[in-house]
Amino acid sequence: MAEQNNSEDNSKDHVSGKPVGEQRFKKALLWVFSILLFVAVVLYVASFFLDEPLRRYTEKTANKHLKGYSISLSGMHLQLVGGTVTLDGLKVLQDAHPVPPIAVIPNAKGSISWRDLLYGRVVATIGIDRPMMHIDLQQLKSETASKEKLKDRGWQEAIEAVSPLKINNFVIRNASVTYVDKDAGKPLHLTNLNITAGNIRNVRGKNKVYPSSLHMDTVIFGSGRGQFDGNANFLSQPVPGIKGTFKLEEVPLDYFKPVASHINLSVRKGVLSLSGNMEYSPTIAGVQVKDLQFKGLEMDYVHSAATAKAEKKRAKKVGKAAGKVSNKPEIQLRIDRMRLTGSNIGVINKDADPPYRVFIAETDFSMTNLTNHFIEGPAKAELSGKFMGSGITKASAEFRPEKNGPDLDLQVKIEDTRLKDMNDLFRAYGNFDVSAGFFLFYADIHVRNDRVSGYLKPLFKDIKVYDRRRDQEKTVFHKLYEMLVGGVANLLENRPREEVATVVDIAGPVTKPQTSTWQVLAQLVTNAFFKAILPGFEREVTSASR
Repeated sequence: MAEQNNSEDNSKDHVSGKPVGEQRFKKALLWVFSILLFVAVVLYVASFFLDEPLRRYTEKTANKHLKGYSISLSGMHLQLVGGTVTLDGLKVLQDAHPVPPIAVIPNAKGSISWRDLLYGRVVATIGIDRPMMHIDLQQLKSETASKEKLKDRGWQEAIEAVSPLKINNFVIRNASVTYVDKDAGKPLHLTNLNITAGNIRNVRGKNKVYPSSLHMDTVIFGSGRGQFDGNANFLSQPVPGIKGTFKLEEVPLDYFKPVASHINLSVRKGVLSLSGNMEYSPTIAGVQVKDLQFKGLEMDYVHSAATAKAEKKRAKKVGKAAGKVSNKPEIQLRIDRMRLTGSNIGVINKDADPPYRVFIAETDFSMTNLTNHFIEGPAKAELSGKFMGSGITKASAEFRPEKNGPDLDLQVKIEDTRLKDMNDLFRAYGNFDVSAGFFLFYADIHVRNDRVSGYLKPLFKDIKVYDRRRDQEKTVFHKLYEMLVGGVANLLENRPREEVATVVDIAGPVTKPQTSTWQVLAQLVTNAFFKAILPGFEREVTSASR
């Protein structure tokens, strides 16, 4: 009994009274902790000594891969303890036009994604705060003119040089994107842009078609809003795949004026809202716009002699593009509903003498079921407004995707347009003014199987060309000419109704079957109204003067 007590006493420390084994374990644990703490302190201190050499190496390596662009980096810190990388003052410059920088990233931080370690992958989560992108027209032209393809410029290699860890998740907070076209005072500006993408490396959900999550939201031009929610496959080849829903709300359209001018459009005001979904991948491209709405749109198509060649070239490209996407199973384009409310849409001809504008005011327009697939049935459109600001206008149309060439049915009715509102037209085509009267117009046009049929019926009612009080400042010869025009109108009048009326029958082949339905429609309006009705009125004047 005494020996047993002595044994227990030997296993205890006589000072503390605790078992010797427990003390040894605690000492070993303290020793290991001290070593780890020492190593952590050494690594932490060493990290700061590595900053400048690492910054120079990273900058040099990234620029070695880039073609046509370069980066500058003001600071870089690799924290060996926590496995984080911090970049400060990263700038992306276009070599041809380095000022201003294409992108400025004040701060970016990457760290090991501990969650993804559970899946056996050492990847990083990147957070970027307040990045700024700035692109101007000169820089864009330089990029467009370059023979180097975007994928061959070394961006992927440069990103890998900047971030030693493979990026699997990234978050962009409070970014801004600015594009400056011709007018530096009216840039296209996205602010408060936030982007979140996860599972970029497909660490999780490898069997899913779109395993990565993606969200974007932004403020557009100060008052508009934009949002995208969906999924992606950033690793698909040859291009990444993306699928999701999008929404734009109250986007002011006047900001597009500099950009729209490149395609002869003059946009003065209006707001745009739309919603829908999209899918783009190596095997399919589809966009479904559920609702597209323009409010208070004021827009003109501007034709001039200087842009005539470019217009023809552009129209030819549009026709070819429409033919390529029509009824292609791998391309799905659809607008369920499109609306214009309270709009003013016109055409300005600067090539005439004097120039004139033809327009429809107070335009309300709706169109449904616009698609590029014939099997989905015809699109239907309805329009109402005031031609030249006074003529009550109604129009309806049905058109189908081009299966065997352009295919449409169109009915138009314009009544009681004040002729004096059309004086710029009369001056351009007949060199005379109208002081009173009304213009009416009816049309029923069909295009099918590369042939056009139907009729146009223009009417001029209660025409009064010469007004002594209004025309006192004009020359004697011009007054006589306008009196002659008025006389011809009187000779052509249908006395019981006091109308100048004629019917133009339309029948024949479409001159260019490869053109799109929209081009045929524009050509019909141009040929019928500007090349048939008004010159025909002028010919009546000329024949009567002989």
